[in-house]
Amino acid sequence: MRAGIDVPLLAWLRAVPYSYWHKIDEEALRTAARIGLVELLLSGTTTAADHHYLYAESYRFDPSHVIFEVAQELGIRLVFCRGGATKARTFDTPDLIPTPAEPLDRMIKSVEACAQRYHDPSPEGMRRVAFAPTTPPWSLEAHELKIVASAARRMGLRIHGHLSETSADVDFCLANFGKRPVQWMADHDYLGGDVWLAHLVHLDDEEIRILAETGTGMAHCPQSNCRLCSGIAPAERLAALGGAVSLAVDGAASNESADMISEMHSAWHTHRAVKGAGAVAVEDVVRWASAHGARVLGFEDGGVIVPGKLADLAIFDLSHPRYFGLHDPLIGPVACAGDAHLRHLIVGGRIVVSDGTIPGIDLAQLRHDAARVVTRLAS
Repeated sequence: MRAGIDVPLLAWLRAVPYSYWHKIDEEALRTAARIGLVELLLSGTTTAADHHYLYAESYRFDPSHVIFEVAQELGIRLVFCRGGATKARTFDTPDLIPTPAEPLDRMIKSVEACAQRYHDPSPEGMRRVAFAPTTPPWSLEAHELKIVASAARRMGLRIHGHLSETSADVDFCLANFGKRPVQWMADHDYLGGDVWLAHLVHLDDEEIRILAETGTGMAHCPQSNCRLCSGIAPAERLAALGGAVSLAVDGAASNESADMISEMHSAWHTHRAVKGAGAVAVEDVVRWASAHGARVLGFEDGGVIVPGKLADLAIFDLSHPRYFGLHDPLIGPVACAGDAHLRHLIVGGRIVVSDGTIPGIDLAQLRHDAARVVTRLAS
């Protein structure tokens, strides 16, 4: 199985998620969640948002329960982004099963039940829920956006989704709604300080201004956007206007990695290569991955090392040869990249990585589990 390699987004969607979503069972999801969260932890990540963006009636398990259970087992703080779509998406490939559509009333009831069971809005909460229809222009009818936004705000949940990942997304909105994506979302009350959107690669000046003025956050995914040749988001321009820019790995299916240090290094390099020496400094991407990430997810006490704030701390071992000539240890893991050599990780005052290992996790067994699941999915 060599699915979705060296292709752009639409071909990747056909080859990967929409070819295999109907084969996902509880074992596959649990194994995938464990692998992804382990890699995030070992790259120093204390808080993750997981966008589970396809729901199907065929599921005989609760994805939110599986993912929250794995997160609790590992000790990572998790925001579960409950996705879905009221519109089925079909492709011009006859052997593909259309993506599942879900009635809006059922989706809202499901999100409400999930929130009642798991959502903890306290500053120290380890579990939160967000309402996250996958890509609003493609996933919802126009009149449904205000209904979703109102329901999320009534429940006290943040709102997430994908937007403007490719130029085709912009073309779709212009052709169907007569407006660019961000402007269309603004018309439907789908922007604000409680909203963050993944990708946002193709923005014009007015859209950047709207995002900044509304406080809408960006989940910047540089490696995935490069891998799928989508482009490079104008993250530095949004940040310059005071906008909330965070960093995201987007998932191994489109990135082959869930390594936040690698993502930070790529953000630093790609922006400087394409947009000039003054575009982005190392300190900027560190801020995007820490304080701004916490801000986007609603953890106002996170992402900083300050007395009275969340007790999250990543401790790196800088004794590896790549760090020998380092003149500023504060930028070492990001500037030097490669294996970050995480020594310890503390999340909410609890040690979850000790001497480079996650207590209770057998990586050899996890590798075996992954091989078994991949073999089954490919069959």
